[in-house]
Amino acid sequence: MANVPADLQYTADHEYVKATDDPNVMQIGITDYAQDQLGDVVFIELPKQGAQFAAHDVFGTIEAVKAVSELFCPLAGEVVDVNARLDGEPALVNSDPYGAGWMIKLRLKNASDTSSLLNAEAYSKQIG
Repeated sequence: MANVPADLQYTADHEYVKATDDPNVMQIGITDYAQDQLGDVVFIELPKQGAQFAAHDVFGTIEAVKAVSELFCPLAGEVVDVNARLDGEPALVNSDPYGAGWMIKLRLKNASDTSSLLNAEAYSKQIG
């Protein structure tokens, strides 16, 4: 069964949103369920710091042994940090998706947009 931490928010596209010390900045990555479905991650293409995205825009791609998938930005905002460790260690997404395997940190355009995200219970129901 997939690990779905109660303190995170989720999208139907299997990204998670994690609060940081700054209430306007959120950490984004893919869920444990998503990394399990993909299999061994071998490459991740992420945006540059300063890139801006609308909600649901593609912000990168993730390549695994089984497939290549697009990564969707859960909220509108500007990328303020990118996890550079993933360049050399893409498997961190498999081993620690909610920790060392995070992808980007996003300064939200509108902090109230998080109300559109799923809570852990709703996401767990979606993935079965």
